[in-house]
Amino acid sequence: MPRKLSTIAPDWWDYTTLDSDLVEEAARLSADELKGLSRDGFRVVFHDTLEAFYLAEALEYIDAWRQSTADNPVGICGPVGPTEQLPLVAQLVNELGLSLREAHFWAMDEWCMNGTEVPVTHPLSFERANRELCFDRIRPELAIPSRQLYFPKADTSAYIASWEGKRCAVMQGGQGDVKHWAFNDPVKREGKYRDAPPAPDEYRQLRTRRVNLHPITLAQNARTSGGGNIALVPTHALTVGPVETWRADKVSIWQAGNHDSPFGQRLTTLMIAKGIKDTAVPMSLLADHPNVQFNFFRGGLGTCQVEMH
Repeated sequence: MPRKLSTIAPDWWDYTTLDSDLVEEAARLSADELKGLSRDGFRVVFHDTLEAFYLAEALEYIDAWRQSTADNPVGICGPVGPTEQLPLVAQLVNELGLSLREAHFWAMDEWCMNGTEVPVTHPLSFERANRELCFDRIRPELAIPSRQLYFPKADTSAYIASWEGKRCAVMQGGQGDVKHWAFNDPVKREGKYRDAPPAPDEYRQLRTRRVNLHPITLAQNARTSGGGNIALVPTHALTVGPVETWRADKVSIWQAGNHDSPFGQRLTTLMIAKGIKDTAVPMSLLADHPNVQFNFFRGGLGTCQVEMH
């Protein structure tokens, strides 16, 4: 039987093409049931306050950078979205007097326009956000050398090469409305993917690349970063791929309830816990990663019960 058409963007694959029974099972999950979905290789962690949530996220940077030495280079791959952890990272580095001379950082993604990465002057630039919210706030004598900060560019070769000879202790991320990490969105429903999305093993072969963004992603970024002005949001981006993701010792996803819905948070947790992999829900592929942690702010879990507004 053919898969359903998306109810949001019929020319694309996304979570609305999933089997209805799986959707209903996810929507029924209580917060306690969600926490109970931890298994070997997949840990579900709750934080009772936003302060504890973002501090724990910031501390992952500190832990990764403390491991790095000249002969054992270690770094972290981090997102813009969420961003609240970034000033805390700088504050911790400064207060601890932590030298980052041997530390490394990979940015997850960047917007792309007219075939190239947006400049740091673009209002939505992720590199600009990382620098202004974190790296520019670190005391110069403690700062990471610029050659050890890796930002995706339209020519991805240097970024891809930067992963060689180094260990990524943790790749952080949020979860978007389309159930992506970084900008690993579902693909368009065309060509060989007209009747079925890519197989998980095929999607896993993707490296850092330029991607065409799902309409859900455009709408989300307009809502969260552009005051609803969707015309401001580029339709393409550069994103770290599954190949690089699987090189990270740990994948740590942070969900405060600002970026994905109560249903979305439940759906991907259920799919990863049960090993249900479907590239219409890219986050579900993390079911195969050996060390994944989902971090939730308890107050952002909400409910999937109907509530009229």
